[in-house]
Amino acid sequence: MPKSRFTGMGVALITPFKKDGSIDYDALRRLIEYQIKNGTDYFVVLGTTAETPTLTKKEREELVKFVTAQINGRVPIVLGMGGNCTKALVEELRSTDLSQVDAILSVTPYYNKPSQEGLYRHYAEVAQNSKVPVILYNVPGRTGVNLSAQTTLRLAREFKNIIAIKEASGNFAQIDDIIKHKPDSFMVISGDDGITFPLITLGAVGVISVIGNAFPKEFSRMVRLALNGDYNGAREIHYRFSELIDLLFVDGNPAGVKSMLSVMGFIENELRLPLVPTTINTFEKIRFVLNQLKTSI
Repeated sequence: MPKSRFTGMGVALITPFKKDGSIDYDALRRLIEYQIKNGTDYFVVLGTTAETPTLTKKEREELVKFVTAQINGRVPIVLGMGGNCTKALVEELRSTDLSQVDAILSVTPYYNKPSQEGLYRHYAEVAQNSKVPVILYNVPGRTGVNLSAQTTLRLAREFKNIIAIKEASGNFAQIDDIIKHKPDSFMVISGDDGITFPLITLGAVGVISVIGNAFPKEFSRMVRLALNGDYNGAREIHYRFSELIDLLFVDGNPAGVKSMLSVMGFIENELRLPLVPTTINTFEKIRFVLNQLKTSI
């Protein structure tokens, strides 16, 4: 399979906030430039890590406009567009200017827990109404519903513009089943930093990463080494960051990565309710592991 624009490490961008709660665009600009300089292959904007549910419609529009202008075509952009009302999502797809993005990432409908047939019909509508390629997003721990391997493969075979799935179920048997039976052009992307290395050995093409916000150089190197078959080199980086990755999610995402970025001096440690910063205990553990990593990198 030829190299895709979505092979490697994509980063699910955070949304930095100031102390007054407004979006910190200066910090976001610095973070984007840091990412591009250090090997990020593409960006996901308005994903889970961006605290998208806490942003107003106007803020979301301004954020996309800012990020696309700052990146200016240097790397691809994936825009998060999902929902649990198919009709509303289709209307949004039709009315949104997608000329500056390369694909959309569309999470499974959440809360109302549709059947597999409902999920299939939902994504059929998304595929038929999207002007850009579609990446499915399966994260049952957040949505309450799992997109099965059978439904994923059905969608991959029937809709050419459904090009990939971000798989964050943690179900190795399910992910392996998709990889074994998928069309050649369909991609499986890890949605979990901690299992990215083993998933690449099974045939995944990379990751949409959270820790990549803070360590783009090191984590993108791990991904590239694994994709090139240097499993020993990739495994070394995988183990070096495993403790830190675990700490990232102790108090929820993006609380962990925001505390890390604040220790590194990139952002203020600010989130929007109902999300709150990590506990002092987690924060100190993250600080300790970061200091250890500084001496080993």
